[in-house]
Amino acid sequence: MSEDLRNAALEYHANPIPGKISIELTKPAETARHLALAYSPGVAEPVREIAKDPENAYKYTGKGNLVAVISNGSAILGLGNLGALPSKPVMEGKSLLFKRFAGINSIDIEVDSESPQAFIDTVKRIAISFGGINLEDIKAPECFDIERELIELCSIPVFHDDQHGTAIVTAAGMLNALELAGKSISDVSMVCLGAGAAAIACSKLLISCGMKPENIYMLDRKGVIHSGRTDLNQYKAAFANETSKRTLDEAIDAADVFLGLSGPNLLSPEQLKKMAPNPIVFACSNPDPEIKPELALSVRDDVIMATGRSDYPNQVNNVLGFPFIFRGALDVRATAINEEMKLAAVHALKNLAKEPVPEDVVNAYGGKPLSFGREYIIPKPMDIRLLNVVSAAVAKAAVDSGVAKLPYPKHYPLLAIGDIK
Repeated sequence: MSEDLRNAALEYHANPIPGKISIELTKPAETARHLALAYSPGVAEPVREIAKDPENAYKYTGKGNLVAVISNGSAILGLGNLGALPSKPVMEGKSLLFKRFAGINSIDIEVDSESPQAFIDTVKRIAISFGGINLEDIKAPECFDIERELIELCSIPVFHDDQHGTAIVTAAGMLNALELAGKSISDVSMVCLGAGAAAIACSKLLISCGMKPENIYMLDRKGVIHSGRTDLNQYKAAFANETSKRTLDEAIDAADVFLGLSGPNLLSPEQLKKMAPNPIVFACSNPDPEIKPELALSVRDDVIMATGRSDYPNQVNNVLGFPFIFRGALDVRATAINEEMKLAAVHALKNLAKEPVPEDVVNAYGGKPLSFGREYIIPKPMDIRLLNVVSAAVAKAAVDSGVAKLPYPKHYPLLAIGDIK
C-alpha cells in the first residue's frame, strides 16, 4: 500500500468521529410521553407480548432487520491471526456495507475466545438478539466446524461470508466466463491454488453448478491434494484426486480454469502459456493477484481474467452477494441460508451481467461503456439493480425450499433502499 493511501485510510477511520458506524433512533424521544412509551412504563407492553410469543420480537423490536458481524480475528483479510480487537475495523466495514447496499442494520462483535468451542458458545448465547449472523475472518479448518455447529444451534441464518459469499460471486462470474469461452462446466478441468475456506467453498459450489469433482486439482502449500497423501484434514480430503500430478506446473498443463485463492505472483507466465485455449484465470489474491492481468494478457490474448481488485475489470467482490442474500433471507424470515438460496444468488448475478447496464452505473465507473463480454462478466457493486434481483431470487428460493416463515414479500420488487420495510 502506498504511503498516501495508508495515511488516507487512517485519516478516514479516525476523523471526524472514530469508527465507521453509529446508532440512530427510529422513534421520537422529545417529550415525557415519548420517554414513557419508549421505556418505563410503556415498554412493559411489548415485553409481555414477546413473552407470550417470541415471534412478536419481530413486530416490536428491530430484530428482523439486524445482523451481527462476528469474528475472532483468526484470519483477518490477508493479515493473518492478529486477534479479536484488530479485526474490529473490518467488522465495522462489513456493517457499513450491509447498511449502504441493503438497508440492513448491523453491529460488529469481536469475540476474544480461547477456543472454537468458546466462540460457538458465545455466539449461540447472543444469537437470539439478531435476525441473522454473518461470520467473518475465521481461519480454516475451524471455520467449517464453527459454522456447521452454529447452523444447527441457531434458528436464524448463519452465513460465513469468506466461504459462501466468495463462492457465490466466483461461481456467477465463472459460469459467464465459461459461456464466453465456449466451454461446458461439466467438461472443463480446474486448478485451484489454495485450500482454505474460500477455495473449498468455491469448489463445492462449482460442483453444485455442474463441475465434476474429478476434474478439480486443488493445491495447498505441499502441492496437489491427491489420494496418496496422509496429512489431509477431512475438508481437504474431500478433494483428494486420483492423479500422478504433484505440482502446480504439472496440474496447470492443458487446464481450462485457474482459480487462485492463495498469494501474490504464484502463477507464472510460463504456466499460463501451458493452459488450454481460451483459459479462464480468476486470480483473487488481495491486494496482489497470483498473476497481474497486464502480464497475463501480454502472454495470452485469449485469457479471460478476474481478480479481487477494483482497479481491474471483473472484480470478484463479496459485496455483490452478502447484503442482498441477507436482505432476501430476512424479508421472508428464513431460518437458514441453504444451497438453493446460494444457487439462486449465483444465477441472479450471472443473468444480471447480461442485461443492459444503466447509465448511472456506467458513469459511476468512469463512463466507459459496459456490456457483457470478457471485461464484464460480473455486475458492478454500485448497480442498484442488485438490491432487487439478488434479494428477490434468494427470497423466492427460501420460500420454495421451505425455510421461510413468511411468504414472498408483497413490497417487492425493491427498486431503492426506501422500498425496504
